[in-house]
Amino acid sequence: MDGLSAPTGWKRWASLRIWWIPLLVIIAGSLVGLAIAAQLKRGHHGITGIRVVAEYPHDAAAFTQGLVALDGQLYEGTGKKGESSLRKVDLKTGRIETIVALEPSYFGEGITILDDRIYQLTWQNRTALVYDLKSMRHVNSFRYSGEGWGLTHDGKRLIMSDGSSLLRFLDPKTFEVVKRVRVHGPSGQVDKLNELEFVKGEILANIWYADRIARISPENGEILGWIDLSGLYPEKQRTSKEDVLNGIAYDHASERLFVTGKNWPKVYEIELVPSK
Repeated sequence: MDGLSAPTGWKRWASLRIWWIPLLVIIAGSLVGLAIAAQLKRGHHGITGIRVVAEYPHDAAAFTQGLVALDGQLYEGTGKKGESSLRKVDLKTGRIETIVALEPSYFGEGITILDDRIYQLTWQNRTALVYDLKSMRHVNSFRYSGEGWGLTHDGKRLIMSDGSSLLRFLDPKTFEVVKRVRVHGPSGQVDKLNELEFVKGEILANIWYADRIARISPENGEILGWIDLSGLYPEKQRTSKEDVLNGIAYDHASERLFVTGKNWPKVYEIELVPSK
């Protein structure tokens, strides 16, 4: 190599470096972006924590199966054969203002309120009961296949769970199934879906025997995230293994979120906060 070729080669290498460095940065950035997109595609969504805003008294003998908040009032469906009921409850005091006892053969399950009607499922009777909201008088019934667990609505359709990974959307007038979705996360289908609530375009679902709530897309059943309620009412304070988290209510007028459980002594008003 002579004295003139060395500087020329160096200049060429320097020129190449000017182009390659930005290109490598772009490639690295693209790979990171692809990795993040792949994680989102696989359903790697975050876990949300909670902050307790207030606590209210709750009938510890109530085997809660459904909970609704409407204009500052709580409505509750309870279970167990011979003890099942539909209740109107004062939120602040926990006092039962109105109670409707179900037939002894019925095991009450989830409830929801749509268009001045209260809908209540039963567990294995395959029968839903319909009440007038104001009088709480039974006005209609309808049949469905399988078991009834949780119930909510999206403003137009009833949405029910049956303990599996399936959510059924029903026409509230004909009670025909108009849509089905399977709830799924990155590891597959998510079952044991229990009490339901529709909040700001998402379905919230209790998972039986778990102190967490699933956030579900009503479009395709995808798990959008989880709400962690562990420690809210510690297991060591519960009287039975059946005293599980099961009750979600959202007051759309005041945008307040409430949770409780089977035989829990309190209803908790909570706010969602990002976990650290």
